Amino acid sequence: MDLINVVELVNQYGVPIVVAVGMGYFIFYIWKFVTNNILPSLDKAFGTLIHLIDRVRMLDNDMIRLDQKIHTIIEIQESRKQVEKDDA
Repeated sequence: MDLINVVELVNQYGVPIVVAVGMGYFIFYIWKFVTNNILPSLDKAFGTLIHLIDRVRMLDNDMIRLDQKIHTIIEIQESRKQVEKDDA
């Protein structure tokens, strides 16, 4: 649409009507852009975030299990040293 057509529309319908139609088109364009481009990207990012959270939880559980095993080994070594001291 060129400038001459816009001027003719303003002369025929008035500035408020032309601006209202322009804003309506702008809102429609933004809505289409968001629904077609941004929402699918957000869905992908949300899925990736869920997978990462699951992996972090799994690693946290593994770290807890390893910590418990290390503490158990340390306790067993200390009890063996105590038994060796008592025998000597």
